[in-house]
This record gives sequence, structure tokens and C-alpha cells, in this order.
Amino acid sequence: MVAAAVPLAGGTASAHGAPVVRSVEPEADVSHHGHVVLWGDTLTVRMHSQNRGPSDVSDATVRLRVSVPLAGGQELPGGCLQEDPQTVLCRTGPLRADGRQQHRIALGLRLAGLPDEVVVRVGTAYSGGTTDRDAGNNEHEVLALATGDPYVF
Repeated sequence: MVAAAVPLAGGTASAHGAPVVRSVEPEADVSHHGHVVLWGDTLTVRMHSQNRGPSDVSDATVRLRVSVPLAGGQELPGGCLQEDPQTVLCRTGPLRADGRQQHRIALGLRLAGLPDEVVVRVGTAYSGGTTDRDAGNNEHEVLALATGDPYVF
């Protein structure tokens, strides 16, 4: 006997008549917004993360990757760690789907030199097993010049 899949309005069924069950991952809309400032050997990052649903996020992690190496011995706030010489990961914790709960992150990162500019890439590294179809509000690339001015993302 040859089994075949037959498309139905609600999905597919096997030739044996048993419905094929598809798992549906919860969907969330995590976003990260803030600004970066480059002055001397210090890159300051101020940002907040939130979720506009439709599902709650049990835990999330934001990744900040800098185009130049960070100085050794960074003092990072709780919930943050240095992944490699140019990357910091910070836990946001749970984010409710209503968008009202925001997790704020403030970093003062020392750089290994005195660059004239840096590129900072901000993005979600983990979102509690949810899918996010709108990466436009959680994936950012910011060019910051060494002027002491804030560059918004």
C-alpha cells in the first residue's frame, strides 16, 4: 500500500485517514530601541526591550556586537556577559505580550582603542522559543561617530 498526503483545508491527512498534527510555535513581537554614544574609549548603550505579542516571552536575550574589540576586564551589569571580544549578551527576562513591560539595559563598554567610529549591531539572540516575523524592530545596525552624540536605533 502506498501512503499519500492529501491537502485539506485544515492541513494534510495521511492515506490512512489520521490527521497530521503540526506544532505551532507561539509568536511574539520583541523589539529593542535606544541609543549609543561613542566618546573616547567608551561606548555607552542605553536601550529597552519589549514585546507586543501576541504571546508572552518567558525569557529573552539581546546581542550587542561592536565592530571593534572591547577592552579586557569589562564590568557588566547582572544578566549580561561577554560572549567574545566584540559581543555582549544581556538577558531581558520575561516580556509580557501587552508591550507595557519594558526591560532597560544600560552599558558602559570600554573599547580596546580610540576609534573614530564604531558599528553596533543589536539583535535578539533568544526569544524564549517564540517566532518573530517582524525582525525590523529588533535587528538594528548603528554607525556611531566619536562625537559624544547619541545615535538612535
